[in-house]
Amino acid sequence: MSLRIGILGAARIAPTALIKPAAAHTDVEVVAVAARSADRAQAFAAKHGIGRVHSSYEALVADPDVDAVYNPLPNGLHGRWTKAAIAAGKHVLCEKPFTANAAEAREIADLAAASDRVVMEAFHYRYHPLALRVEEIVASGELGELQRVETALCFPLPKFSDIRYDYGLAGGATMDAGCYAVHMARIFGGETPEVVSAQAKLRDPRIDRAMTAELRYPSGHTGRVTCSMWSSSVLKISAKVTGSLGSLSVLNPASPQVYHRLTVRVGGARRVERFPRRASYAYQLDAFAASVLEGAPVKTSAEDAVRTMTVIDAIYRAAGLPVREPS
Repeated sequence: MSLRIGILGAARIAPTALIKPAAAHTDVEVVAVAARSADRAQAFAAKHGIGRVHSSYEALVADPDVDAVYNPLPNGLHGRWTKAAIAAGKHVLCEKPFTANAAEAREIADLAAASDRVVMEAFHYRYHPLALRVEEIVASGELGELQRVETALCFPLPKFSDIRYDYGLAGGATMDAGCYAVHMARIFGGETPEVVSAQAKLRDPRIDRAMTAELRYPSGHTGRVTCSMWSSSVLKISAKVTGSLGSLSVLNPASPQVYHRLTVRVGGARRVERFPRRASYAYQLDAFAASVLEGAPVKTSAEDAVRTMTVIDAIYRAAGLPVREPS
């Protein structure tokens, strides 16, 4: 058996996130692409060796020779086309953030549960051995009782015309960069937290260019997420978990194949752990293919996405900003 995937949109992320990993995967083939511009779709297909070009997203979703849809469209369109793909009987690998808001994520999770399709959010870092090891250390009790979890993802995006600053497309720093920080705070903190407070730095009255939020977990420990697309924190991708017996810190948990460092400090001792440089996207595609072809469970399910989007919505409300809406 093989998994035939079609791509919605000629997105910049698609070659890294799907096309290159698929070329090295014996059971996966990228067979089709659709884009709003026919010329752009043709050029994209020619460059990446994709055999079929569709003139519309509708046509790609309806293609009987496509088993699964990769959805890297703008945030505000994720929900619409994921729902369309499920309705057409396709499996879905949807880029993060999964939807515009938690209500839309809940709708899709219910649709996924009522189908026999795999619907997976593309938090690729979650499938890398580094993230699995962090989760293992926290769960083992080596750090003792958890006290504090801090995660951050900040990068510079000074091009303010970029769609990631567009409220109409469900943009904002918390959606784009912050979804990583929120997800890592959930996973590394062992629970889904509530939002205590949030402070935004604004690009315009509805769009955050940076955000900081304080968290509280059901078990009593606290946390903070920090994210930005334009702030004094030019580049910061990190996670730190502190417990009663020690702490761990991670440099670049989001893309560990580029560079990473996991440092654990317990009882006066310090150790550094390192992991394979294989791309997190390759591990993600392994998981998606195994779920579709073999029925294996996924870690970034639609239900998991509901929990992440619930925290993101709460951050926006706490900061006095409107929750994003579908496009």
